[in-house]
Amino acid sequence: MSDAFNTPNTVDPRLLEVLVCPVTRGKLTWDSERQELVSKGAKLAFPVREGVPIMLAEEARKLD
Repeated sequence: MSDAFNTPNTVDPRLLEVLVCPVTRGKLTWDSERQELVSKGAKLAFPVREGVPIMLAEEARKLD
């Protein structure tokens, strides 16, 4: 596997249409710099590890 596969620079827009924040059920946005899915409503950023979104609130980083 290439590193580009493991750490994508972008997320498939279809995936963003399907995935929702597990806390608010709201929309997520992709932060390519930090490689995270961001829920502005919950003020959480969910990590993407080896190309897999980790959609657990306890794994998310709190946003200020």
